[in-house]
Amino acid sequence: MKAIILINRGGGSAGDDAKDKVAAALKKVGITGKVELLDGEGVVKRATAAARAKAPLVIAGGGDGTISAAAGALAGSETRLGLLPLGTLNHLARDLGIPFDLDQAARIIADGNTSEIDVAELNGRTFVNNSAVGLYPLMVLDRESQQQKLGRSKKLAMLVASLRTLSRFRHQRLSLTINDGEKAVIETPLLFVGNNDYRLSFPYAGQRETLDDGKLCVMVLRKNGRLGLFAAMARALVGRARDNDMIRLDDVQRLKVTGHRKHLTVSLDGETCVFACPLDYRIRPGALTVLAPRAGANAARA
Repeated sequence: MKAIILINRGGGSAGDDAKDKVAAALKKVGITGKVELLDGEGVVKRATAAARAKAPLVIAGGGDGTISAAAGALAGSETRLGLLPLGTLNHLARDLGIPFDLDQAARIIADGNTSEIDVAELNGRTFVNNSAVGLYPLMVLDRESQQQKLGRSKKLAMLVASLRTLSRFRHQRLSLTINDGEKAVIETPLLFVGNNDYRLSFPYAGQRETLDDGKLCVMVLRKNGRLGLFAAMARALVGRARDNDMIRLDDVQRLKVTGHRKHLTVSLDGETCVFACPLDYRIRPGALTVLAPRAGANAARA
């Protein structure tokens, strides 16, 4: 089996010898092709070219950002996507039931079992996991600044960023238009939009049971005082969120969001971006063909 193999050169848990490790793991299961080390932009360009050429298989190795970049280029095409989870969190791979062990993930690709899964879009840009407006993107910006300027680890920087952001949080007034019909005005510190439904209950908090439900997961953190917000965030961090911490909006395929500013800072699969309003979220059912275990389920189904 021949494939186009794209690996994020900017990090991941595979180490400096990622190229050799990936090549060896794929060779064991009969997959051949040049392993290309690229940055995020390079992954997008190479995957886009593969989709246009109707290449049968692109394998992307890295974290959620790398997988999201490849997925955005391949969504709606005939090219299948194989995942090698080499990043820190690997949410999509986890929810598809793809093992984090490199050799086992390579075997999943070689087995050739396919699933058609949904992707989500924000103003035309694809994401495979989730997006947020409010507290979370501000935390990510603070974390990245600490990592660059102070050399702190990702975990330590995020802890400090969370405490600082929560200490000076403000609610945002947002106007939501749901499925081009119902409208609502909310005040919230956090609007969450996921590609398919996210679970909040322990021990499956942050996981998805399905990736082909054809719906956005829209949740709004209730307006609360600082102590109430600290408590809700603490419960979320340990996977014990309460149902009344978040308001869920059901049966959403499209969501438009506006604020009092012309631009909003948004997180998108862990990356922080600035988008012009309105934010236009939508789901694209079955737009991406991935190679995954035949069950197509994560541990949350157990």
